[in-house]
Amino acid sequence: MKIKRIVVSQPEPQNEKSPYNDIKEKYGVELDFRPFIHVEGVSSKEFRQQKINITDHTAVIFTSKTAIDNFFRLSEELRISIPETMKYFCITEAIALYLQKYIVYRKRKIFFGDNTFKDLLEIIKKHKEENFLLPLSNVHKPEIPRALTRAKIKYTKGIFYKTVSSDLSDLNPFPYDMIVFYSPNGVKSLFENFPNFEQGDIAIAVFGDTTAKVAKDLGLRIDIKAPTEEFRSMTQALDFYLSQQKKKK
Repeated sequence: MKIKRIVVSQPEPQNEKSPYNDIKEKYGVELDFRPFIHVEGVSSKEFRQQKINITDHTAVIFTSKTAIDNFFRLSEELRISIPETMKYFCITEAIALYLQKYIVYRKRKIFFGDNTFKDLLEIIKKHKEENFLLPLSNVHKPEIPRALTRAKIKYTKGIFYKTVSSDLSDLNPFPYDMIVFYSPNGVKSLFENFPNFEQGDIAIAVFGDTTAKVAKDLGLRIDIKAPTEEFRSMTQALDFYLSQQKKKK
């Protein structure tokens, strides 16, 4: 089957030099970006059910800008005044600078790592006297809480936002010849929207072992997988697959 229309289940890259643009031009395919999942902040009621008192903590660990947005959103909704003595620990400098949206940056104690949590953890270990709050999504990698526990850091994990399936009802009948998945929740969203989805000739591309496992468990046939030793990126794997399809003409 000739691949004419591809949907990538995540937001469109802002970079004009995205490798996906090369794929479009090289093979003449129509390529759409459509997030199958999105993030929503938990409600004040949902947060209260966790029985977390933000002001019981003396420091906050931020792993994303989304975590920052929802931390301050909930603080405002709950009418909580964040003390000026609160310390902020961010996984990257870019995330730390994003705090300027909510606080006077130069007047606060802000620390950041060098793009990995391992780097940030070394800084956190120097502040073991603090009581840390870790705002996360309902879907998160367990490595960070585990690392804090192993380091004997006093912390509370709080769910401040959640990953939910997007409404895809306008894609019925399904108009694409290929779906590119980057997350397990993207695959689950497909079946939440279309419980009776039948793959047929639709090609499925998956990124990562966890995404591949969920796809297989839900009965999908995987036609393209990345990363591998041969293809480090999804666009490399797509390029090869489409080139092979072209030869079959």
